[in-house]
Amino acid sequence: MLKPLMVIACGALAREIKTLKQVNAWEFMHLHYLDADLHNHPEQIPARLQAAIQQYKAHYEQIFVAYADCGTGGGIDRVLVQEKVERLAGAHCYAFYAGQAKFAELVEQELGSFYLTDFLARHFERLVIQGFKLDRYPVLKDELFRHYQRVVYLSQTEDPQILQLAQQAATYLGLAFEHVHCGYGELASTLQQLVQRHYDRESHHLLA
Repeated sequence: MLKPLMVIACGALAREIKTLKQVNAWEFMHLHYLDADLHNHPEQIPARLQAAIQQYKAHYEQIFVAYADCGTGGGIDRVLVQEKVERLAGAHCYAFYAGQAKFAELVEQELGSFYLTDFLARHFERLVIQGFKLDRYPVLKDELFRHYQRVVYLSQTEDPQILQLAQQAATYLGLAFEHVHCGYGELASTLQQLVQRHYDRESHHLLA
């Protein structure tokens, strides 16, 4: 039996990681999520992440962090160097969902792009409208989004209801809309590689 593997992840990835775990029967993968609302306060993520890593270090030989840099300005990486833990590649979840090359292409096409994932489209009102107090101070919308030209929805699923929510978000912001279907992108491939390394390590230990 494989030893358990702990993945500490952003709550914004919970649905996708849970689906990948179920589809691939990764029963040995244990999950812990940090509040997705931390994305509105990225300066708090490194400390919260380090506390979670230290909490689980005594119980798991292998820990992986399902975060990108997420606006922490290298703060997450400094913690992970100290703790000797790996994370997902890229600056944002948009990059690993789209793939690094495709995301770079999207940025080059239009720097003023506001990105949505399935999670952000579903929770746009709570995380963006309420999170930035645009419901209370509508004048802030023009100020905060004046340099944006378009909304790019990077979808994980082909769900017409979520697509409609993404389109409504673009309309609310007064921006052009573009939809790029990505699936789970490098989130899936990275976790698959992680599991393979974990399997190989455990098999080596059993044979040694």
